[in-house]
Amino acid sequence: MIRGIKFIGIPVSNQDVALKFYTESLGMKVLTDQPFTPTQRWIELTIPGADSGLALFTPPGREDQIGKFQSVSFWCDDVFATADAMKKKGVTFIKEPAAESWGTAAVFKDPDGNQFVLSSKDRKK
Repeated sequence: MIRGIKFIGIPVSNQDVALKFYTESLGMKVLTDQPFTPTQRWIELTIPGADSGLALFTPPGREDQIGKFQSVSFWCDDVFATADAMKKKGVTFIKEPAAESWGTAAVFKDPDGNQFVLSSKDRKK
């Protein structure tokens, strides 16, 4: 039986730049950082307090996915406050936080241009 998501792969062009962004700007922690292929390391990050994480790795032949919208939505308790804190750490938002009928969300990007949704866990009723 499936019990959850262990990690989501994020395609990146420079693992060192990505690692700095995801740890320093987003507050993730390194679980694994080791050689994997001749050109890449296996970098797995944990999200403090969560059961799932990210892998900063681009499968061979999937380089065309770098800088695209990723189907990943990160949740937080307060989108407005979290976005403000992230901006202070240099994170760029391409859609500012907004309360919608279905919930509150914003869209930010990483150094490669990969785009992610930041939303509240609970939906408005």
